[in-house]
Amino acid sequence: MYREWAPDPRVAGRVACVWSNEATAVTTTGMPQLVVPDGCVDLIWGPRGAQVAGPDTGPKTVWMSPGDRYIGIRFRSGAAGGVFGVPLDSLRDLRVPLSELGPLRELSELAPFTGGAPEPVIDAVQRVLAVRMRTTSEPDPAASAIAEALLAGRSVREVAWDLGLGERQLLRRSLRAFGYGPKTLQRVVRFQRALRLARRGIAAAEVAAASGYADQAHMANEVRRLAGVPLGRLIGQSGDGY
Repeated sequence: MYREWAPDPRVAGRVACVWSNEATAVTTTGMPQLVVPDGCVDLIWGPRGAQVAGPDTGPKTVWMSPGDRYIGIRFRSGAAGGVFGVPLDSLRDLRVPLSELGPLRELSELAPFTGGAPEPVIDAVQRVLAVRMRTTSEPDPAASAIAEALLAGRSVREVAWDLGLGERQLLRRSLRAFGYGPKTLQRVVRFQRALRLARRGIAAAEVAAASGYADQAHMANEVRRLAGVPLGRLIGQSGDGY
């Protein structure tokens, strides 16, 4: 059973949400949990300990047994800045134990997933993050403009020109902010827009046009490449995390 709630105001500018996912006998019957690319980075506590889930470029599956519980803090796309102490592209497609990331090692000792209400521990985590955010580099101020321009269908060359950057500069800044190069970022944000629209019940052809795909077939191929399943399979899944 997946749910989300708003982050603490101290971190809300850079954290999209706090979430939990707890498995029951019903939810774990049949297919595993599917995690799809969303351009975000998560701090996750679960049965296998505490870890960072880096930005994904393809689908991940998580097998959950009844009683398994995951708690996560999801950073807004492009908003992590220097919080993790390593380049975001070094975390791409990886799940890295927090114990291996020096700046966040103390968070690995907290266990909000083990019994009882998770809110007190999550509050403690957010206090630590608020301090960490004040002492590390801020997110790239151009990150949201980069993502919005790419989502609008602008080419990499056009986005670089609009921001007064060279294409290599844009690549470096995109890798630092998102963990992706701009072309991959464009595919991910376009896919996420299509998923949001499809979940509202909008017809597939309209979703494809509104999301910037050449046509419905183009969308179907891209969704399969990023998620591994058809769009219809994703619509009924609540949440895109663990």
